[in-house]
Amino acid sequence: CSKSSTITCTYGHNEDAGVRCHDDTIGSVCNYGDVRLVGGSGQYEGRVEVCIANQWGTVCSNSWDSTDATVVCKQLGYAFTNVATARTNAYFGSGTGHIYMVDVTCSTSKTSLLQCTSDPLLSGGCSHSQDAG
Repeated sequence: CSKSSTITCTYGHNEDAGVRCHDDTIGSVCNYGDVRLVGGSGQYEGRVEVCIANQWGTVCSNSWDSTDATVVCKQLGYAFTNVATARTNAYFGSGTGHIYMVDVTCSTSKTSLLQCTSDPLLSGGCSHSQDAG
C-alpha cells in the first residue's frame, strides 16, 4: 500500500507473498558442456554429469583423479583452497543413460571438463557402476 494519507490499506498478512523454489535441473534440458553434481548430500558433492546434445550423461571413473575433480569444482564456480576429492565406482550412486566421457585427463590449467582429454564420446568399456564423483 502507498503511504498516502488518503488511501486506507485493507490488506492483511494473510495475503503476504511467498515463494518455494524447486530444483528442476534433474532431467532438465541443458547447455552443451554444462556439468552438475547429482546424488550427494549437498550441492558441493555428487556424481559428475555432463551435458552433451541437450542430454545429461555421466563420466566414467577410469583414471579419474583429484585434478579432474578440481576442474569440475572450478567450472561450477566453487572456491576452495585445496584440491577436490575424487570419488570413483559410483560412490554417489549409479547414473542412467549415456556415459559421455571415459579416461578423462585434466590439467590444473583447465576450467571446463570438456577442455580435458578423454576417449571419444560414447566409448564402450565402462558401466554406470564406474561413474565418477
